Amino acid sequence: MKLLDVFFGSAPRVCAFAVLLSASALASAQSAQSTPSIVMASTTSTEQSGLFAHLLPEFTKASGVEVKVVALGTGQALDTGRRGDADLLFVHDAVAEEKFVADGYGVRRYPVMYNDFVLIGPDADPAGVRGKDVVDALKTLAAGNVSFISRGDKSGTHSAELRYWKAAGGEANKGTGYKECGCGMGPALNMAASSGAYVLADRGTWLNFKNRADLKVLVEGDKRLFNQYGVIVVSPARHPHVKAADAQKFVDWVISPAGQQSIARYTIGGEQLFFPNADK
Repeated sequence: MKLLDVFFGSAPRVCAFAVLLSASALASAQSAQSTPSIVMASTTSTEQSGLFAHLLPEFTKASGVEVKVVALGTGQALDTGRRGDADLLFVHDAVAEEKFVADGYGVRRYPVMYNDFVLIGPDADPAGVRGKDVVDALKTLAAGNVSFISRGDKSGTHSAELRYWKAAGGEANKGTGYKECGCGMGPALNMAASSGAYVLADRGTWLNFKNRADLKVLVEGDKRLFNQYGVIVVSPARHPHVKAADAQKFVDWVISPAGQQSIARYTIGGEQLFFPNADK
């Protein structure tokens, strides 16, 4: 008996086996190619909070459409949409989103959910900012030249932070302790944890953040800390290659009762991270 026969049997069987393998590989490749997918440019907060790991498999199961997420700051996500490098945006800067649509880059903006921003700092709170007024807190930090980590990345969180600084006396009056990292929410929190600094964060990322050291939520409950998220399909009139139909399937699902209930079900330690409000 030939050595080949010991492992595979006769030559005809080997050929048949090879044909079966080739057919199987071809079928798998065709199946992969036939699965529709879209690219969604979104925020680091929605990604790092763990929401998408919970939400997107449910959408794919319901629609058959896979979603590939590019996690960026909101400003960068909008730029990605302007270039036509994404089919869909899931972001949180209402003013910038509305301008994106008005400029013809997006089809329509849909509100989806909200949570809030919180001011994080050392539990001992050496600056004494603990309370409910974010503007007063920033004034205190600036006056004391206390270490503050800003994302500095044109994200939705960074845009909100700049609005609060403006209300606190202007962007030029942030104190000598103000530092921009040009990074996402997770890295900014890591820097604050390692240096005992203050930082503005979205609550979703904070709840999913593990490396807290002695950081605590010090300022919350101010109505100015409201944080709205929206979704926008990138305009196929501007970029004909955009998969607008499949992107719209995600929009329709995420604002439907099924999608809204899925958002509401996402919790960490029994605490809800995002609150659906598509019907508001």
